[in-house]
Amino acid sequence: MTSLLQIEKRHLWHPFTPMQAWCDEGHEPLMLVSGQGCYLRDQHGRDYLDGNSSIWTNIHGHSHPTIHAAIRAQLDQIAHTSFLGFTHEPAIQLGQQLVDLLPGSQLSRVFYSDNGSTAIECAIRMALQYWKQNGHPQRDTILAFDRAYHGDTLGAASVGGIPVFKGSGNDFGYRVQRVPTFEALDQLPPEEVARLSAVIIEPLIQGSAGMRLWPNGMLKALSDWCRQRDVFLILDEVMTGFGRTGKMFACQHEEVVPDFLCLAKGLTGGYLPLAATMTTERVFEGFLGAGRAFYYGHSYTANQLGCAAALGSLQVFREEQVLERLPEKIRVFTSLLDSLRDIPSVIDIRQCGLVAGIEIGPYAPEKLMGVKTCLEARKHGLLTRPVVDTLVLMPPLAATESELEKMVDALRQAIVTIAATV
Repeated sequence: MTSLLQIEKRHLWHPFTPMQAWCDEGHEPLMLVSGQGCYLRDQHGRDYLDGNSSIWTNIHGHSHPTIHAAIRAQLDQIAHTSFLGFTHEPAIQLGQQLVDLLPGSQLSRVFYSDNGSTAIECAIRMALQYWKQNGHPQRDTILAFDRAYHGDTLGAASVGGIPVFKGSGNDFGYRVQRVPTFEALDQLPPEEVARLSAVIIEPLIQGSAGMRLWPNGMLKALSDWCRQRDVFLILDEVMTGFGRTGKMFACQHEEVVPDFLCLAKGLTGGYLPLAATMTTERVFEGFLGAGRAFYYGHSYTANQLGCAAALGSLQVFREEQVLERLPEKIRVFTSLLDSLRDIPSVIDIRQCGLVAGIEIGPYAPEKLMGVKTCLEARKHGLLTRPVVDTLVLMPPLAATESELEKMVDALRQAIVTIAATV
């Protein structure tokens, strides 16, 4: 393992990671070597609860036999072929099942890509191209919200509202109109509203903003606002999709059907990269005709192994009644989180289903108290990452009540220990 870690420090570069500290001679990176259920194991044989679902992706736990079987069966056929000018059974089956998850809605078309950022790119490009080639070229603007996060590719980052994730600033990408709240829409000049192609939002909760909750009813009000003005609504359910909020999709809590639904992360149960952008017949028909193809795609679009994993994940949802079991788990999770409120350094707890942000402080950002607390939690068998000083706890939906209790207890011990060092 020592030689492997030397090679790691010599050649690899990690995302969202200060690499000088990482490559320091005294730092031993955590190497994850296996996983079972909600547990991950490191190079020393130590087990940890996966407290952020492997960066918000894992749904049913690790090494789930149903998903393994689906991938193995597909691997015996073929791993990947191009989706440009060809098709295959796993993609067809998955498309039908995704549409069936939203019965009665207008979301009848599925466009595959690789990850959350590309799902967002698809939706934005589709919206802009639709208006341009259907008689409204002036609709060239995307409305987004402050503190939003929609991914790291150039276009997705341009509609984001967190400066640190923009890297080189915001002098790139799409034309964006940004607002802080729904109420601020009323202050937009009519000429700006007339230029809107689409509105994009993370429904119910903003993840990278520190698990910031939207007010109840806001999503429905926003949907109505868009309908009244014939502006497309793009919902970024990359994080909230597939049961995280207690329903299959967050938009179902307020009975909202968008024009574009962007899915990734949990789509394959957290096994393989795959994304889907769902949209309506209206949008699809706007691309019919000579010269109107949607010129966007990726080499691994709709790859068979990813589709097989997604089909396996949806099979688990059905066979194990995952959604039906969530209300009781969410109730237990809420009660456990409430037990942290008596810690003086816990200043807020924000929760939506099995998604939670525990904000500690107030601390100066340069103290890195969120990072220190999550590192301390490792000593108590929990792996997770913070958003500044908001500790993210997003367990797999497969977590038992006992495992939820262990996760929250590990955070309690870590918060108390690190707070005492100030």
